[in-house]
Amino acid sequence: MGMLTPQWRKSTRSGGNGGSCVEVADNLPNVVLVRDTKDRDGGTLHVDPAAWKAFVAYARQH
Repeated sequence: MGMLTPQWRKSTRSGGNGGSCVEVADNLPNVVLVRDTKDRDGGTLHVDPAAWKAFVAYARQH
């Protein structure tokens, strides 16, 4: 079985003005990865998919 590679995408809330942005990789099993677009080597947040889904739902409401 081969290693899965994160498929990074920029947050839809990032806009196109070069401001603060995050990238998300949600194609891996059992984990969602989040990183800073401007500091891709600075670290990656590992989030449980259920927690990520709840966060996104909350963010959309507020």
